[in-house]
Amino acid sequence: MIRVIIADDHPVVRAGIKQVLSESAEIQVTAEMGSGEALIEEVRKNDYDVVLLDITMPGIGGLETLKRLKGLKPELPVLMLSVHSEDQFALRTMKAGAAGYLTKESAPAELVRAIRQVVGGRKYLSLGFSEKLATELHQGINRLPHERLSDREMQVLCMMAAGKTASGIAAELNLSVKTVSTYRARIIEKTGMATNAELIAYTVKNEIC
Repeated sequence: MIRVIIADDHPVVRAGIKQVLSESAEIQVTAEMGSGEALIEEVRKNDYDVVLLDITMPGIGGLETLKRLKGLKPELPVLMLSVHSEDQFALRTMKAGAAGYLTKESAPAELVRAIRQVVGGRKYLSLGFSEKLATELHQGINRLPHERLSDREMQVLCMMAAGKTASGIAAELNLSVKTVSTYRARIIEKTGMATNAELIAYTVKNEIC
């Protein structure tokens, strides 16, 4: 039996995933969490075969949660789930230690297949994205400005795009306002944008948050 733990801040999404996986006799959802912090604490106490982790949760966020999980239990496969296309976050999450990446629009059969694959010790990316990645690596395509950002800078950028203030971001990420301002300055430098309005317009145009 494959023991699965789900981490997503939307109960309806968790219920949908559980329904899909209930159709598979060898997969059992044994726990579900609504935040990265709760997930880390649960994984610290109990053993699971695979984690299904939403990338855009409040608090420490999916990417930071992923990194902490890999520090806690390096061999535990983490399959990232996201509303964002693979173009936006798949490579970033794989570099951070994810075993695979799926959009929430993926077919139920693909989710089951991905779970089996990562539990078996392999990585999972859709065929379409694998081919696109191979092509880009071969051709050496130039990266978009946001692809130069660190994971934390990307997190701050998305929070800025959501309309959060520096003090609000600082409180949610447990950082000082000065540190958030430093991240903002780096984001502006790396992307070439001059104002928050330009940054927000860029994130909307490229669908990165």
